[in-house]
Amino acid sequence: MENSPKSNRVLFDLDLLRALLTVADCGSFTAAAARLHSTQSTISQKVRRLEELAGHRLLDRGVRDVRPTDTGETVLGYARRLLALNEELGEALSGAHVATTLRLGVPEDFAGGRTTHLLADFSRRHPRVKLEVSSGLSRALAEGYDRGELDLALVKQRRGSREALARWPEPMRWIDSAASPAFALDPVPLVAFPPRGLYREDMIDAIEALGRRWRISFTSSSLGGIQAAVADGLGISLLPARTVTPAHVVLGAESGLPEIDSIELAILMRPSADPEVRVLADMLVEMLGQSRG
Repeated sequence: MENSPKSNRVLFDLDLLRALLTVADCGSFTAAAARLHSTQSTISQKVRRLEELAGHRLLDRGVRDVRPTDTGETVLGYARRLLALNEELGEALSGAHVATTLRLGVPEDFAGGRTTHLLADFSRRHPRVKLEVSSGLSRALAEGYDRGELDLALVKQRRGSREALARWPEPMRWIDSAASPAFALDPVPLVAFPPRGLYREDMIDAIEALGRRWRISFTSSSLGGIQAAVADGLGISLLPARTVTPAHVVLGAESGLPEIDSIELAILMRPSADPEVRVLADMLVEMLGQSRG
């Protein structure tokens, strides 16, 4: 090819991307090396080479674990897609039926019960679809969806904050311990999700509006952890009404705390979604509609 301009595009080696993805999933270079049947030094060299190509640090290397940087999270989203497409291409060239990968994100309080029954039913009806489900905080799920890491997401958000396939109000309740109430304490102890969580901001704003002092007594990204901490008397919290347990007492209007009606459940799906994604979305819409009917 004479006089052809040299491309300035970086071509990322799938082997390097696989090394990064495995380290991120395993949380350490040692575990990643074992999974890939390689050595720790080899995996480390591959990740460094990928960082050189990307021009960014992709992993924060701590003493006990390894976590992706913000740029690393972006690269990981693309890495999963590229590796999945590579696998699909191999299947297509071998004459096999190509399996579709469907990546769904749901909040932790939907990672069980009716939701998992529905997902199992979907998998039985669509055996050629490789369903990958992840649960977490809604803001992280929405960000993953925006980065292209998820094909479909059920999230909690501020009412009307973004377009959605379907949406439903999410009734909220202020809760305290039934056995060891904490609301009367000064400062008021709050049991909360990590910073940037929807409920955390509402709790702080409401307590400050009452003129009460407050402190964060317990932080957890786990719904079960929040429920247990409140039940044991570590503080009050704000949770969806359907997650209140017999170990909790609901703080009503007499407490002075305001009703929170700004949260909604929303299903995020792209207009260009594959037919299988649309089928699963319709099943979720029907399930959530019935539970709120």
